Amino acid sequence: MATLREKETWSSLSEMLSTHALLQEEEQGVTKISQSKSMNYTLEKVFPLYAMVGLSEPDPNLVASFPNSGSTVGDPIWDAVREDAKLEADKEPILSSFLYASVLSHDCLERALGFVLANRLQNPTLLATQLTDIFCDVLMHDRGIQRSIRMDLQALKDRDPSCLSYCSALLYLKGYHSLQTYRVAHTLWNQGRKVLALALQSRISEVFGVDIHPAAKIGEGILLDHGTGVVIGETAVVGNRVSLMQGVTLGGTGNEIGNRHPKVGDGALIGASATILGNIKIGEGAMIAAGSLVLKDVSPRSMMAGIPAKVIGYVDEQDPSLTMKHVSAFLNSYVMSNIGFFVHFCLFAETLLLERADASKDFFEHIAIGRREGRSIGTSCPERFGGGP
Repeated sequence: MATLREKETWSSLSEMLSTHALLQEEEQGVTKISQSKSMNYTLEKVFPLYAMVGLSEPDPNLVASFPNSGSTVGDPIWDAVREDAKLEADKEPILSSFLYASVLSHDCLERALGFVLANRLQNPTLLATQLTDIFCDVLMHDRGIQRSIRMDLQALKDRDPSCLSYCSALLYLKGYHSLQTYRVAHTLWNQGRKVLALALQSRISEVFGVDIHPAAKIGEGILLDHGTGVVIGETAVVGNRVSLMQGVTLGGTGNEIGNRHPKVGDGALIGASATILGNIKIGEGAMIAAGSLVLKDVSPRSMMAGIPAKVIGYVDEQDPSLTMKHVSAFLNSYVMSNIGFFVHFCLFAETLLLERADASKDFFEHIAIGRREGRSIGTSCPERFGGGP
């Protein structure tokens, strides 16, 4: 289920953009009350509800037409990005040129994202202008990617408390940048342009420290938190609404060929530095603890921890990737699964202390008796206390 913060974010964004639309109309001398209803309807289209509350996958038709298509239907996420950029330019004039070039000079999210990625990934032999053409050509013509880049942006805003705004995620978060560059590379790979796709994979690895093979299949509403050290192999599959922390590896077990990488189900939460190896299935809504090594299938909504990982409990919510409560959940499950051990340990410790108390009592009683009789302890009981003639 959606968290309270997600609902507040949704509500505040809807209210902000609806109000903004009405103010624009009043400035033009035209008041259309029905426009606010249209804006709310657009919001429902651009933010498919399954990304926030874990419902079924949306109908591809329930995605708004974006500005580049010539439709009058708006794009609330892009509007929010532009509003954020304007506010930041006012607060930090030194960034105004950067914000204008990266956001405000573009007419849609796709062109802005293509510009940002090209400038992050350029090098002396791959020029920013060349990369911009490549990115924009893919982003402007692939409806699936147009939906995915918005779903991933929403995932960051909802699940990462350090994400200040949609604009900051678009401009600065390398987990988002590496994921969107992968999406372009994946399209190129499927088009048969495999050398160019591998070149982009190499640049992602060099610049962002993230290695995602362009043939891997990754769903929508994905959170790559930090991104550093994430490795996703060629035949790996990642479902929708999955959250991956830094250092996660979805790899193979050796030099085998064919289908050899993990398949991660919808709504799974994979903790930092978790390693998942082989052609195994991670069930929907499963949670993998940080630092775990997973070598076998994981049942849906189960919690795994350890090296090798074992089941330590089960998840109540449908999509733990949305709540991001992995630490508290694992601690509760660990305590409950080991409560028997703690009880036995306490009973053992109590027994041991009682035995030692009885032995000490006998020892001091013997000393007292010996002193009253004027005898030395060593000669009174040599066989017990180690004394000798």
